[in-house]
Amino acid sequence: MNRKIFVAAMRPNSNLIKVSITLLIAVSFALVCTSSTAYAGAKKKKVKYGQIEISTNPGGFPLRIDGQPQGDTSSTVRVIELQPGHHNIEIVLPNGGRWVRDFDIERGRKVCVNLNYHPKEYTVTKSPCPYPVNISAPVSVNDGDLITFTADVAYNGSAPLNYTWTISPAEARLVSGAGTPTITVDSTGLGSQRVTATLVVDDGSGDPVCRQRAQAATNIVSKTPPPVECRPFDQFPSIAFDDTKARLDNLAVELQNSPDATAYIIIYAGRTSRTGQADMLGRRTIDYLTTARGVDARRIVIINGGYRDTDFIEIWICPPGAKPPQPTPTLQPSDVRPAQERTRPRKPRRRSE
Repeated sequence: MNRKIFVAAMRPNSNLIKVSITLLIAVSFALVCTSSTAYAGAKKKKVKYGQIEISTNPGGFPLRIDGQPQGDTSSTVRVIELQPGHHNIEIVLPNGGRWVRDFDIERGRKVCVNLNYHPKEYTVTKSPCPYPVNISAPVSVNDGDLITFTADVAYNGSAPLNYTWTISPAEARLVSGAGTPTITVDSTGLGSQRVTATLVVDDGSGDPVCRQRAQAATNIVSKTPPPVECRPFDQFPSIAFDDTKARLDNLAVELQNSPDATAYIIIYAGRTSRTGQADMLGRRTIDYLTTARGVDARRIVIINGGYRDTDFIEIWICPPGAKPPQPTPTLQPSDVRPAQERTRPRKPRRRSE
């Protein structure tokens, strides 16, 4: 009788992540021989053995019978005589697998094995995970500047990525870009601190390998406060004291409006002024401000500035911590010709009757 059997080979294990596999028919074999009491052409003599006829497509596979090597298979039929009884047939396949069957061989009968081998075909989809994530950011910025953090994500998958940013310290304010690869952060008030941006990127698959984390930081440089400086308030030649008093009245109002300020008054004597003229003008000035205008004397500094062509007064307003103004004389002491002191007292003026 004719018998035909088809068997699939074992499938090898795979540890690839996210791999889809298409498996074609790997192995089939058929028993197509006709069993008989004796071999063809040998019916008249008694036969002691049975036979197995083996062919494979393609040929060249190592063959073992009962654990013993029997060479390689062939695409043409190989006839092997075996003692009657139970026998184990093993064919080693190219992928490392083994086709193994047990047969009971009978005297004068034969078993035919035809093995067709088809290589397995795999369709492999490589996972895009893990993937590198890098964040670029400036090394430092000035207090109050905007910081730009930009993520470079080398992701080759097709799934949309989720961007989750965390900024520290808590005082750093995210201005724009939440949920995108690029964000801007306001550094106002964070001088001498460090702003750190932490990014978590994932593709929504839930696979921990597809969840990446990166971090970058920027130092915040404190702004250097502008230098505190004195500002010029008034300057004029000292000719008539009434005119000087009007200007000092303005100074008194300014000091009242700026309670922390100090007035620096630089007084220059003229080329032909009397000796000690600058000191005399200074005493008269501070006396008027403190007595007539009620200004605290501790808020007034009188400076003898040297000499100019005529008596001259400069007034400066200085906030706390400011560097005091410096005199700018235009004449050297050697260029001065002081007026002679009067030797006779002036005659008193007669009153008009």
